Amino acid sequence: MPMTDLRPTQASSPGVRKSMRSNKGRDTKPELALRRSVHALGLRYRVSRRPLPALRRTADLVFTRVKVAVFLDGCFWHGCPEHHTVSATNAGYWAEKVRRNRERDAETNRLLAAEGWCVIRVWEHEDPCTAATEIAAKVTERRKLILRSDS
Repeated sequence: MPMTDLRPTQASSPGVRKSMRSNKGRDTKPELALRRSVHALGLRYRVSRRPLPALRRTADLVFTRVKVAVFLDGCFWHGCPEHHTVSATNAGYWAEKVRRNRERDAETNRLLAAEGWCVIRVWEHEDPCTAATEIAAKVTERRKLILRSDS
């Protein structure tokens, strides 16, 4: 199903415009903290890559050989059950935006799983060291499976 572009043509106020322009697509503080924690465990990965070149979805960390894709989801943008807040202005637009993001996330999970990928989703509020440990465990598990199948 094609996704429609939900971006408004203009910001509803100068403050909203300033806020939206300051939102980064990558290298956010939570993402950098997660990358540092994963790297400290000795793991190496690709940053901001498409796990499947034909699929227009970018994972934050990609372990290509073992097919593990890590997405760091923002609490507001992806509707965190603990921390998502309802927008005070233009609430209908933002509710629909978050609903579509979640729908796209679920579709991404399904499409990658169908191609043999393991998808790990981390909320931005999660402890990066804990998340890194979980990522390392999954990467190690998948490496062992590859070694077994190669022998």
